[in-house]
Amino acid sequence: MAFITDGDRFHADDHHGLVIGLAADLVEHDSGYHTHNKDQLLFSHHGCMVISLDGVKCVLPPMRAAWIPSGIEHKAQTSNVTQYRSLYFAQSLQSRLPRTLKIFDINPLMSALMERMAFWSFDKPDDEQINAVNLLIEELNLAEDNHLNLPLPSDLRLKHWLADIDSDEFTAPTLAELSQHVGASAKTITRIFNKEVGMPYQSWRQQWRLLTAIELLSKNWRISDIAHHLAFSSDSAFISFFRDKTGYTPANFIRDHKS
Repeated sequence: MAFITDGDRFHADDHHGLVIGLAADLVEHDSGYHTHNKDQLLFSHHGCMVISLDGVKCVLPPMRAAWIPSGIEHKAQTSNVTQYRSLYFAQSLQSRLPRTLKIFDINPLMSALMERMAFWSFDKPDDEQINAVNLLIEELNLAEDNHLNLPLPSDLRLKHWLADIDSDEFTAPTLAELSQHVGASAKTITRIFNKEVGMPYQSWRQQWRLLTAIELLSKNWRISDIAHHLAFSSDSAFISFFRDKTGYTPANFIRDHKS
């Protein structure tokens, strides 16, 4: 395994074996856009990660994992993350593994397997890995995508507005306000979102509110500050929205998604 801190360099493709494990306490970190020749599985016990891909932003709260197949350009940003774990799978396993991005809950079995793999040595023989690897592959293929992602339109009229989407200061205003901000009609914006992300702007804005709320909760923002930032009329309106979308109150969500 490799336990790294900020500033350390690690290249999964430099190592061989069925599964290469990595553990870290990254706190605030931005990997920059990159690709791997190997499939990657990553999660953390504490803190929040944001995974950005071409045209998609994914939020990864504690104890939810991201599966990123090889060759997909992405970057990972972390906020107060500890006990970060990442596994890299040999190319020989790819025919047995999912070929699309997935965000999913980690069950206790997966958590135990991933924890063990993150800490086993780089030179662990493949025949000593195979039983655990086969079991994890079975669990990966059964895992259901939680759709904690936000598709992003590529239309040039929205490019400047979306440039700061990874910042805490970014906001998704009402359709009328966005129309004024970007200089396009509400009808045009609606058409862009329906065509490029498969949903009207109002639905996209609700998804942005949910994912941003999860991210800010992981950063220990207060409920009242999140409600204000996301333009809810009151704290109770935000709490009701969050419960409807996740089945949890905001206060319980992070608590129940920690190990």
